[in-house]
Amino acid sequence: MALPARAVELSAPQAALYTTVSIFPPSAQRMTVCYGFVCRRREILDFSAGDRSALTQILAAGRASAAAERAAVQKAVIWFDRRMGPVIGTNKRVAKADFRYFDDKHNFDCWDTTRNTTSLLLVLQEWGLLKYHVVGDPHYRGNALVLQTPHNTAVLVERATKVEWVVDMWPRSYLQPPDVMTVEKWVTED
Repeated sequence: MALPARAVELSAPQAALYTTVSIFPPSAQRMTVCYGFVCRRREILDFSAGDRSALTQILAAGRASAAAERAAVQKAVIWFDRRMGPVIGTNKRVAKADFRYFDDKHNFDCWDTTRNTTSLLLVLQEWGLLKYHVVGDPHYRGNALVLQTPHNTAVLVERATKVEWVVDMWPRSYLQPPDVMTVEKWVTED
């Protein structure tokens, strides 16, 4: 019986993304892709040599600066969307999906996108493809008093400045670039 490959090192908030839905954290070889709202549906993405080559090439375009790396990360998230959408049916997904869409089998909620994006970022980090950033802890926002709906997202931390940047695919539909902005700005959005 094959044991799961060694998982990447995780902070407690990162680890909670996986333990709360009883899945293995990502490894350099594979990740669980969550969909169907709060990971009710799952598919394993075993990274092929072609997948690794494609992602390495995408991230190589970001070697010039931290801003270029964030732009490359956006392209890596689009790659993930294109790679998995036809496999799991999320190529029909809509922006800002939640239970009101009554189409969980084709969509991600923000928990799914936070988990999937964090997993992809952790894999890129494990492969040594992130030069200017490390994967941060997911962030949450929501304030009913000002009509801000609850939402969470994956985060990158810029090594030099310690500025936290969200990588948020939930507000975008299939194959659209994820939002990338500072956490400071993101917490004021809705």
